[in-house]
Amino acid sequence: MNTMGDQIDRKQETGEQEISLEENSFSALSAMDFEFDTEATPMISPSEIIEHIFCPRYTYFMNCLNIPQHEELRYKVLKGRKLHENKEKTNVHYLRKRLRCVKKETSVYIASKKLKVRGIIDEVLHLSDGTLAPLDYKYAEYNDFIFRTHRVQSSVYALLIMENYEQTVNKGFICYVRESNLIKEINYSQNDFDMAKEVINEIFDIIIKGYYPKKTRWQNRCIDCCYRNICV
Repeated sequence: MNTMGDQIDRKQETGEQEISLEENSFSALSAMDFEFDTEATPMISPSEIIEHIFCPRYTYFMNCLNIPQHEELRYKVLKGRKLHENKEKTNVHYLRKRLRCVKKETSVYIASKKLKVRGIIDEVLHLSDGTLAPLDYKYAEYNDFIFRTHRVQSSVYALLIMENYEQTVNKGFICYVRESNLIKEINYSQNDFDMAKEVINEIFDIIIKGYYPKKTRWQNRCIDCCYRNICV
């Protein structure tokens, strides 16, 4: 989560350092690195956070009633998954050079007992100023602003990185694949981190209490919703 632009360089043709899941036992942050991270551990994924922002009833149907989305049937989801399967085969070196990235780690599994979130970050970039930054690929178009869902998800990634790496994260990046790999920068504020934590708390409040939340006020979101036939 496809063509990555005309100026793609193959990994072996660049001097850029890259760490894969197999090459680095710390950066890969496998499940074995987290004693608390088991199937029984109550955690959510960044995708569940996006779905909750889209409509809180996703949280209720998936986590309280255990009704799956069957999202594998949706075109954009399929394209997004194909993108994430293929992105590691290519390397947009000229883009990362522009971002002053000196090293990157791909498909980084990461979890936090404090945040109660686990997931895989597309790329963790090591920047020339000594800070880190998440880079997330989106099979989406850019419409002159960054969606709240994307901003919150990126902020969650930043919190996960800061906790696990114990290094500063000031900004993150989103690569919009359908806009010829347009990269937009997010400069985090404390408000971003507070908002991300607030959404996480909202999700667990629904899961623990099992109450039926209000649906989104944007009715156009209901058109393509997999739960539209049971949501009243």
